Amino acid sequence: MPTVTSSSLPDTDLAALRMRHAAADVQTPFSQPYVDAARYARCVEVSKRIRWDIDRDVLRHREFDFTKKFLPDGLSFVDRLPFLDVIEQRLLSQIQGRSYANIFGLVERFIGAKMLDVSRDHWLGNQIALEALVRFTDEELKHQELFRRIETMIGAGMPAGYTFEPRPDDVASVVLGKSTWSVLALTCLIELFTQAHYRASIEPDIELSRLFKEVFLFHWKEESQHAILDELEWLRENAKLTPQARDEAVDDLIALVGAVDEILQDQSAADTRYFIGLCDRPFTDIEIETVTTTVLAAYRFQYIVSGVQIPRFGETLNAMISPAQALRIGAALAPIMG
Repeated sequence: MPTVTSSSLPDTDLAALRMRHAAADVQTPFSQPYVDAARYARCVEVSKRIRWDIDRDVLRHREFDFTKKFLPDGLSFVDRLPFLDVIEQRLLSQIQGRSYANIFGLVERFIGAKMLDVSRDHWLGNQIALEALVRFTDEELKHQELFRRIETMIGAGMPAGYTFEPRPDDVASVVLGKSTWSVLALTCLIELFTQAHYRASIEPDIELSRLFKEVFLFHWKEESQHAILDELEWLRENAKLTPQARDEAVDDLIALVGAVDEILQDQSAADTRYFIGLCDRPFTDIEIETVTTTVLAAYRFQYIVSGVQIPRFGETLNAMISPAQALRIGAALAPIMG
């Protein structure tokens, strides 16, 4: 059967076809890429149903329990440091948990801005898709506020000396200067590993601070819809690109992952110094080096490796790129994955 295109149809038939698809709540790929309206609508429905408030539902006048770990061992890797006693392992998990929350607040600065940017494609198109992305942006702004509140609360319960190295606005400016395809790829990676972290590590661990655990329960509830929207927008953007533009976007993605890794290197070094300074005993040079490399490995796992290992991300990415581009990405990731 021959392919039907807009140029092969009379104006009256084209208008009728548009109306039929609009009635079916599906947008056809005439002037812009295909929009899976049903999936956007599902995200809107879930967003309305699970909507939560920071004070009413999450914090509820509670404080963090500093007699408990914040991050589970599967994310913090503190169980790989047997020369630390139980109290030291707990302290290191709390320092990592503080940075874990702060880095989420950091990445959500550019995620919210990018989603607001790509929503313009739907301004005069599918209004359900537009609503989904507007809700996405609103929820990301709420998450940023939540993580700012968490930093203040954790900071009040920990000794002075902690520093968060990156500046969110500066990082967001750099990220948003890259191609939309690469930013959406990184965003999809982040949203997917958010799901994996909660389900595989945070939710099953009964020894974590209850409030810290519930922060990421509520975060997970909304991020689960964001991951779907990330993928939909990434696929839409991919459909627009020429092969050359996609090749350049792959380079942008590699650069973004490298920039994330630089942030993780800086923050892991700062957190290790803070931790060593808080402990009331001396450490050997080998022990300090082991803590340093373990914290960096934990941060790389949290924010890069765990996402790359998710089959859904790999399948989506590999369906878009060539074998040669996949090799370039793999070579860039090799030092981090190792």
